[in-house]
Amino acid sequence: MTNGFMDNMVKKNLTKMHKMPLYRIFLIICGFPVFLVTGLMFLARRLSMGSGPNAKAIAIKTLKDNGADTELEAEVWTQLQKKHEFLQKNPTLGKVTAEKKKIFARRFNELVAIEMIRNSDRQEPPDFMTFFISLFKNPAFTTFSFVFGFPALFLVLIFANPYIKFIFERLLMMVFVIFGVTFLVFTILYMSPMDPAVNILGQHATVETVAEFNRVYGLDKSYTEQLVDAFTGIITFNMGRAYMGNEDVVSVIMRLFPITLTVAFWSLFVSLAISIPAGIVSAIKPYSAFDYVFMFFALLGLSIPNFWLGLILILNFSINLGWLPPIYSVSNWMSLIMPVIVLGTGLAASVARMTRSSMLEVIKQDYVVTARAKGLPYSKVVLRHILGNAMIPIITVVGLQFGGMLGGAAITERVFNIRGLGSYIVERQFIPDIPIVLAGTVYIAIVVSITNLIVDIMYAFLDPRIKSGMKNY
Repeated sequence: MTNGFMDNMVKKNLTKMHKMPLYRIFLIICGFPVFLVTGLMFLARRLSMGSGPNAKAIAIKTLKDNGADTELEAEVWTQLQKKHEFLQKNPTLGKVTAEKKKIFARRFNELVAIEMIRNSDRQEPPDFMTFFISLFKNPAFTTFSFVFGFPALFLVLIFANPYIKFIFERLLMMVFVIFGVTFLVFTILYMSPMDPAVNILGQHATVETVAEFNRVYGLDKSYTEQLVDAFTGIITFNMGRAYMGNEDVVSVIMRLFPITLTVAFWSLFVSLAISIPAGIVSAIKPYSAFDYVFMFFALLGLSIPNFWLGLILILNFSINLGWLPPIYSVSNWMSLIMPVIVLGTGLAASVARMTRSSMLEVIKQDYVVTARAKGLPYSKVVLRHILGNAMIPIITVVGLQFGGMLGGAAITERVFNIRGLGSYIVERQFIPDIPIVLAGTVYIAIVVSITNLIVDIMYAFLDPRIKSGMKNY
């Protein structure tokens, strides 16, 4: 690392991070050995400069070099003589000398204290962070800090890049969200009157069998112990085993996730392919016949329940016509068509209406009028200037809807017998199968958080104003 790098990166960003309480805590934790040594050095310097035996010795030497002790001694002797003359006393020389020493010692200590304060004001040591940064001029300390404080240096590198810093903070917030959601869900399930052992083993299960079931799955532990086990499972990616079927929870989530992801991805693709063009045409030709017709169908798409639409599609295309399989099969891509249509219809309606309303707000802006006045092709004005500036609310709606679909569309999965996460979690919550429900909740929290993170990052690439503001984040 060069000195220029240390000046431009460490000095600038380390000072900023020190002013932020949360980053200051993370810095101390990540670079504890380095900050411990630096703190001891800083404390030693303050003691040597502002107080302690060294400071007192410096003050005494300064006074003696200036002749203050001689002047004070002569002054005290003169004052004692005048005092005895005024009182008309003739004490012995030994008594006067002892009295002079006592007064001189007291007044000289006062002068030393005053001089120590003056030295402290003239040589006030810098604050801790300034002192810490100044130590990087020493190659030995620089090497020591990189070896024993590498995590702290890595944190400084993250802070130096606004985009990486933004992602890091969102991921950190996601951790708090996950643990908060886990705490709430576990507490609610723990307080639930339903007994997993009785629901699984049956009403006629013996007391011994129920007790053994509770012992095997840790249900006989206290609330605090079970909550700690839940948090530990999240950290170690070991969420335990399901009460019903004794399956490994993480394995179940990983097995069902690709199914849910496939359905959600193609539903999103179909909905965008329909909604974006329709929303653009409705905004360009507002209150036209096409606008009224499509907005009518969009309203129907929002109003029709998914289960009803799914049953109608099965009745017509599977039972009456025999074109499509009625239930989902991983090996048959045609079985994906109807679930995708059911899920994509509601999303397409929402996105189309949002596209239309957002574009109508932008279409009369001054920069759009200017672009058209310059003679730009109308298609370029629509796609680049109007749609580009109207994408923020559209992306927001798409992100929220897609996150919800990744969490599992339980009703649609039930209708088409899709063994996805949504239907699986809903099925197990009535037991309640606590490991499955907790793992599913954590999964949904992670998915929604990551989706929101991607949406926030897309904001910066779609809106130049946000991108400009990110540089100073």
